[in-house]
Amino acid sequence: MKKLAASTAFCLIAATLSSAASANELARFDSRKIAVTGLNFALSPSASESRIHLNRSMIATPSKPSARRLTIPTSGGPSAAVRHVIATAEAGGKGYDAVQHGARIKPPKRPTGMTIGEIYRWIAATPGQPHAIGRYQFIPNTLKTLVAEAGLNRNDVFTPQVQDLLADFLLEDAGFTPFMQGKISRHRFMENLARIWAGLPTSTGRSYYHGHAGNRAVITWNEFDSHMKSIFDSSLRGTS
Repeated sequence: MKKLAASTAFCLIAATLSSAASANELARFDSRKIAVTGLNFALSPSASESRIHLNRSMIATPSKPSARRLTIPTSGGPSAAVRHVIATAEAGGKGYDAVQHGARIKPPKRPTGMTIGEIYRWIAATPGQPHAIGRYQFIPNTLKTLVAEAGLNRNDVFTPQVQDLLADFLLEDAGFTPFMQGKISRHRFMENLARIWAGLPTSTGRSYYHGHAGNRAVITWNEFDSHMKSIFDSSLRGTS
């Protein structure tokens, strides 16, 4: 019996110590995280449900855009005519020196007289405002990507020729070559263009970005379609 009593007492003491240890562990939950398949979850009952931390090895680092080869003619032809339609909707009469009207602090010089590096510095120095710039109203992230893809650098001047070159990369993204090859319809190409430039309408008549940051289409779908018809031979390509 003495042996049994001693054993029982030992178990009670162990259980008490175990409970105390558990309490101490729970008390430390606010500062602990458990790694599960690369994710760290905060275990505190009071912690925000959004407190999920990715291990660095799981975070994808964006790769620098590589240079692209452009097949669009560098001057004249239908690509220049399409750029003119886009510029009319995006930049109006200010053309290559246009700056988004919502920018409170304008660049220190005309955009065509600035280097790409100077434009980047203007963007960095004026946070919290729109920074669309040039004849095709390039926004910062798009501009940086296109500059890399075109093989340009920060010392290159933002000339009309440079702006046209960058716009041609976006024309290609919209499907210019497949359209010219008859692989997509004119209307599909137009819809793709409208997803790149907010001043152009989709087939609904509205900008794809209608209402976002004040964006709206400045020409109608019928006007857009009429311009595109006049540029391309519709008999060789689909119209819808």
